[in-house]
This record gives sequence, C-alpha cells and structure tokens, in this order.
Amino acid sequence: MSLFTRTASSLGEMLAAGEVSSVEVTQAHLDRIAAVDADVHAFLHVNAGALDAAAAVDKRRSAGEVLGPLAGVPIAIKDVLCTLGMPSTAGSRILEGWIPPYDATVVARLRSAGLVPLGKTNMDEFAMGSSTEHSAYGASHNPWDLERIPGGSGGGSAAAVAAFEAPIALGSDTGGSIRQPAAVTGSVGVKPTYGGVSRYGAIALASSLDQVGPVSRNVLDSALVHDIIGGHDPRDSTSLTDQWPSFAAAAREGAAAESLKGVRIGVVKELDSPGFQAGVHQRFHEALDLLAANGAEIVEVSAPHFEYAVAAYYLILPAEASSNLAKFDSVRFGMRVNPPGGGTVEDVMAATREAGFGDEVKRRIILGTYALSAGYYDAYYGSAQKVRTLIQRDFASAFEQADVLVSPAAPTTAFKLGEKINDPLAMYLNDVTTIPANLAGIPGMGLPAGLAPEDGLPVGIQIMAPAREDARLYKLGATLERLLEDKWGHTLLSQAPSLAPGEMFAAESGAV
Repeated sequence: MSLFTRTASSLGEMLAAGEVSSVEVTQAHLDRIAAVDADVHAFLHVNAGALDAAAAVDKRRSAGEVLGPLAGVPIAIKDVLCTLGMPSTAGSRILEGWIPPYDATVVARLRSAGLVPLGKTNMDEFAMGSSTEHSAYGASHNPWDLERIPGGSGGGSAAAVAAFEAPIALGSDTGGSIRQPAAVTGSVGVKPTYGGVSRYGAIALASSLDQVGPVSRNVLDSALVHDIIGGHDPRDSTSLTDQWPSFAAAAREGAAAESLKGVRIGVVKELDSPGFQAGVHQRFHEALDLLAANGAEIVEVSAPHFEYAVAAYYLILPAEASSNLAKFDSVRFGMRVNPPGGGTVEDVMAATREAGFGDEVKRRIILGTYALSAGYYDAYYGSAQKVRTLIQRDFASAFEQADVLVSPAAPTTAFKLGEKINDPLAMYLNDVTTIPANLAGIPGMGLPAGLAPEDGLPVGIQIMAPAREDARLYKLGATLERLLEDKWGHTLLSQAPSLAPGEMFAAESGAV
C-alpha cells in the first residue's frame, strides 16, 4: 500500500516502529499533491518548509525523545486558521498574501506534538458557503466526481483527505462546515463541543457558532487529532476548563464493542425528511437497521423548533459576521485600495471592501447590519436568539430520551458545481441537518454511511451528543464504522472512482 493511502494512525505506528521516516511520508504526500491538486484544487498554499519540519521530527525521534502517536504525520490546515510563516487568507482577496505573526492555538499544539503542516486548504470566503464555490481563489472539486462540489465551507480540507493528498486535516464548523463536506466526500468530520477546542487564531465568522475540529479517513484518526488540539486555552475567553477523557480510547473501545445493548439512539423526526434525496434516506435507514440488529434501541424523538433553525441561524450568523468583519478596514492589515484621485479614510475603506469582499460576504454583511440596526434588533436578531434557546431546550428534552441523536449529515449527495451558486436560499438549505448542533453548542460527527444507489456518491450519517459528551460520538462512531465496513467488505474511500486511488488498494493490499 502506498504511504499516502494509509491512515494517520497506521502511519504513526510505522513511524514509531522505525519502518519509515517522516521525511519519506511527507514527501509521498507532497508528490501526491503535485500529481492531483491541479484537478482537485484542495490547497491554496503548500508549505515550503514541510520537509524541514519532518526532518526535525525524525531528529527528535532518533535522539530518543518520546513522541506522541501522530508525531511525523502530515496534516492539512484550513486557511481560516492563522499559521506562522504561511499565508492565511480565509479564502478572501482582502487577506491575500497576509502572513500572521503567530500560530492559532490548535496549530501550535499540532506542531508541538510533531505533526507536519502540509499547507493551507481552500474554503468559502470567510467560511460563508456550503460548496467552496465562494472562495476568491476558485472552487475545489470533489475527488469522487470532479464536476461536483466537495462541500463547504471546508471543502478544501475534505477534498485533500478524500483525494489522499493528506491523511488528516483541520477544519472549522460554524453551521456544518466540517460535517457536511465529510458527508459528500466519504470522510469523517467532527465538530467538538463549543469551547472544547480553542478558537484563538481562528479568523472569526460568527463567534458564538464557530468551532475548530478534525477531518480524517476514519474515526480513530479524528479522535487522535482531537486529543491533541482539545483542552483549555486561557487565550480563548470561551474555552472550557473541563478535564477531557481520551477520545482515542473511546474510539478504540467503540471499535472493539461486541454489542450496542443498552445504547439508546434517537432519530430526530424533523431531520429525517422524506424530501431528502432518496439514496440519502435509504442509506440512513439501512445504518439504523444495522445499529438495531447489533442491540441498539432506536427511538424517535421530536424537536419541534428545528424547523426554525435555518432562519434563526441566518440572522445570528450575519449579525456576528458584520461585526467581526468590520476589522478589515484597509488601515491595519490586509488589502488597501486607494480610490482614483485619493480620498478620505472612509473612501479608502469603501473601495477596499468593495474590491476585497465577494458577493456572498457582502450579502451577509448587509443582512447582518440590517438585523442589528435600530428598530429591527428585537424583531430579528433578538427573536432569532429566542429561537436558539428553544432549540437548545429541544435538544435537552431529546437527550432525556436518548444517549445520542442521529440524522443524515446532508440532505443530498454532492451537487454539481454551478448548480446552486446563484440561488442563495437553496445553498443555505444544504446545512439544514447540521445547523441545530451549532446553535446549541453540542458536538456532532459526520461519517460515511455508504453510496447513494442513484449516483454512486457518498452519503453521510450525523451523530450528535450532549455538550461535553464528545466521547460518545467517537465510541458509537467507531462501532458504526466497523459494522459498515464489515458489511461492505472495504473502506468507503478505497472505492472512490476518480482521483482517490481505489486501484492501488486492490492491487497493493488485496482489499476489495
């Protein structure tokens, strides 16, 4: 099996055993990026110092230093995260070429643990989008079908993992931007409990909704990354001070579980819509049947206020975005456009924001500013926050009846590039199943549930747990992953027909 087709955990084991060096592993992934990224466009920037970072890890290991389980493993980083020595643009022209003077906390923790940053991945501008088509630097493509979207806003990270350009990646999730791309690319994506992972150094979209999390090809790999990036950060005022369990241990326990007896799995009636794509509905219910056959109790729960989640979200998010993006004013950093003939600071600011922001960013800034304006604050923003409280109460009630909740991770498989770009409302509805978790601050996981029979594209299932109970996601997720792979006889990504090297799995490892 080629080095770039291996999971992060298996690479970590090979590195620890001395079977391969980090330089060799990193070079294999850099070669893969060079070979396929012109078609995928997962990366906005490839780290010129990746091999030096890998060599430093090899030196630490040869000196006898005890390293973590992922030391020497390459990782891709969503361009919303600040990185010392690498551009951080948030997918926007207004930050083109900007190199931060510091690392985001999660990036610093990855470096300290010995992971090797491969580069920065493409995204919708300032994470505003569901398809990565709103990137100022061009859309990313889904490795399963290059004419389709890889999800958004973190489509670059998901595409990099699915195209075997990186074994793992970091994303950010404001309304589903980790879980929805995972669903349509056949990867695993986790949104941790709000406050469970530091947001320091993450370029803010909506501060009460944003959360950083892992993207990977299996549940264990996401758990290993979560163990590294999670935990309290005094530089983030919203960071929880909890002592977290090992998520990797929870994943391993779930993978070894022989039965799900005693586990109550709640199906959210409002997120199991007959209006979803038929193949999505079919694969979701097949996964439920598999869980029930292995001892789980399946119960239907109702969350009556979820029908208002999208509307509330698209008032709260733009309001917070209009405030957060006010800092991009041409004065302190980033792009500056001087109007012909000069002008006042306000003239420069207006010209810069006109040139630097894309249509979707402008749309949401205007909407958010309107929702916060005098005379409309209570009617719009205030009402949306009241709906948010009702959604949180719906979750609390549901978790009294079930240990975890499940739903499809996206209502459809990947749609074609350009299909919805001119229909903002249709684009917004792509996150209908993922948005409630962000409004409530609870953790959620998206993982593969199979391929839709009508188009052969990945379908994702979402698992949600109460706040602070992220370990439940990894435990049940790993169990379901094992059950599905036993059923299929292979990992889902080994079957990807386009750029993902399915033939290599079959030829080199005997997998089918």
